[in-house]
Amino acid sequence: MEKIDSLDKKIMGIISKNARLPFKDVAAECGVSRAAIHQRVQHLIDDGVIVGSSFEINPKALGYTTCTYVGMNLERGNMYKSVVEKLKDIPEVVECHFTTGPYTMMVKLFAKDNEQLMHLINGQLQSIPGVVATETLISLEQSIKRDIPINQ
Repeated sequence: MEKIDSLDKKIMGIISKNARLPFKDVAAECGVSRAAIHQRVQHLIDDGVIVGSSFEINPKALGYTTCTYVGMNLERGNMYKSVVEKLKDIPEVVECHFTTGPYTMMVKLFAKDNEQLMHLINGQLQSIPGVVATETLISLEQSIKRDIPINQ
C-alpha cells in the first residue's frame, strides 16, 4: 500500500460524507482535475483503503425493529470458522466478530419482533454445533454511527 497523502485524505473525507458526489465536484473542491480524482480513488480502491460502494438500507424500513447483539461461547475456539459458515445461512445476521473477553464471538442481528428474535436465538443460533451458550443484548437506540476519522 502506497503512502496516503493529504490530497488522498481530503478526497476520502469528501466522498465518505457523500459517495454520490460527482468526481467533477470533488475535483473542484480539491482544486485538481476530474481525471486526477478518478485516478486517486481507483488507487485507493486497488490498495484496499476504500472498500465497498453500496447504499445503506435502513432495517426499520423493512420491518426489522429490533437490533440485537448476541455474545456466543463455543465449545472450542477453533470451531469459530465452522460456526461462521452456519451463521452465513441466517440472513438476519449482519455482523460477526471473533472476540476476546467473555465471549468467543459477537454477532449483530436484526429481528422483526421478539417472536422472531426468540426463534433466531433458540431455534437457529443455539442449534449450531459447537455453540454452548449465548447472551443477548438488545439495542434500544443507536446514538452514534460513523466512519473512522480521516485526519487531513
